[in-house]
Amino acid sequence: MIQYIRSILFILQMYVMFVVIGLGYAPYALVSREGARAGCKAFSRWVFWTMNWMVGIKAEVRGEVPEGEVLIAAKHQSFLDIMMIFTALPAAKFIMKRDILWTPIIGLYARRLDCVAVERGKRGAAIAKMVADVEAGRANPGQLIIYSQGTRVAPGAKVPYKVGTGVLYEQLGQPCVPVATNVGVMWPRKGILRKPGVAVVEFLPVIEPGMERDIFLAHIADTVEARSDALMREGGFDPDGVH
Repeated sequence: MIQYIRSILFILQMYVMFVVIGLGYAPYALVSREGARAGCKAFSRWVFWTMNWMVGIKAEVRGEVPEGEVLIAAKHQSFLDIMMIFTALPAAKFIMKRDILWTPIIGLYARRLDCVAVERGKRGAAIAKMVADVEAGRANPGQLIIYSQGTRVAPGAKVPYKVGTGVLYEQLGQPCVPVATNVGVMWPRKGILRKPGVAVVEFLPVIEPGMERDIFLAHIADTVEARSDALMREGGFDPDGVH
């Protein structure tokens, strides 16, 4: 019960500070892409600090964090891994649902960060346009993040990896860095309770361009799932026990 109350208080103050920091950085974000990035990182760091002493979750980033133009193929378990990956990278931008562009505050920052908005059922068209923009030099350089399973996945759940990641890897000709995580053990995709523990996002060894699409997809699925399972066990959750 005490942890549940702490979780409620943590969530309430997080949303209050989301508005405060989001509006506070908005003028800077409107005139500068770096301003938008600074606002997002300021909010994320506030969340990391408060979740540590309020609900006992410590954020930890492992592996070699890429700095150049790469494709990030990440596992997605909750809002926490979004903040951790974004804060770790120097120039992150996400492939995201188009609906988010119309969300107050978030939409402004997503647009300023050059996130790629994808309509439901039209992912192929969005990927094709993004590839064309990159090749024409119109897109700002950075680390492009795609959630390869297309949605948040609860710890232990099995969801297939979508072909979009393979198409991007193949057509962009950029290195790909897979990312594993266990954050869903402490910060679930649904519900209020936040559990104490070490929430980890781990950047795995880079995959150079040139691998065949099907082999690449199988490789990242095997690599990310195996490492994420190991991180979840480290966090006290047995992914093999979920049916």
